[in-house]
Amino acid sequence: MFAERQLTPALQRLRSETVPDALVLDVEQDFETLPPAVAEELGLLVDSLDPAASPAEWLPESAPAQLHAYAGAQFTIGLPGDGTVVWTRQTQPPTVLVKARAAGTPEAFREFLLAEAFVELALGVPESFLPFFGDKYTDLDDALGLGGAAVYQVAMALYDAWVGLQSREQFTQWDGEYDDLYDAWVDAGERLEPRIDGLPGEVARGETTFPAATELACSAIKHDLDLPAPFAALDTLAYRDHGAEYAVRWAEKTVAALR
Repeated sequence: MFAERQLTPALQRLRSETVPDALVLDVEQDFETLPPAVAEELGLLVDSLDPAASPAEWLPESAPAQLHAYAGAQFTIGLPGDGTVVWTRQTQPPTVLVKARAAGTPEAFREFLLAEAFVELALGVPESFLPFFGDKYTDLDDALGLGGAAVYQVAMALYDAWVGLQSREQFTQWDGEYDDLYDAWVDAGERLEPRIDGLPGEVARGETTFPAATELACSAIKHDLDLPAPFAALDTLAYRDHGAEYAVRWAEKTVAALR
């Protein structure tokens, strides 16, 4: 199920500078949430396991079943929407998992995703949006009034934006030191940029849902792109400093303006 991944020299150096003890594994299949029986196989490859659990009261009744399972006491890793590369601190040492679909990802971008995982591990950010929001996840649900799956999508996007506010500072420093990784970061942003400017109009005309627009806009933050209102309010030091509380307030104001 798992095999240690061979890293390029650049990634080996970056790992040694950020999370030198991190284990990087290829996973022979794709997954959204790694089932407990499979996740526990990591125990054969790491020094110890420390499964995380979240209080049941953090979740509204409408939360997707997979989020309830993720919050439970059984050892699980990953959530739907996490992408091709995921990481966890529920193992010692921390582990970066590369899903099977990475084989179809362009090499430069795949390298960037691994580098991004190292940076996020080094930053010490929460493992997912659920511990980021904590007991404010129900407040976000109330503010949005959209139902379980849509709230999940917005919450994940807002968490990604908050992480991106921090990780992009590291990405900008790669210029001249990790040129290939820097170029991949820039290229991904340039591909995303044409889709950003028209988002408010698309939402107003019903061409794009608010959760989908939020997901797209928030993904642009880690690439340091200019955002239109109301998403520009997320690209601020205030959001970086106040986190979930700020995100809930932003949701309240934005949804009120859209009505």
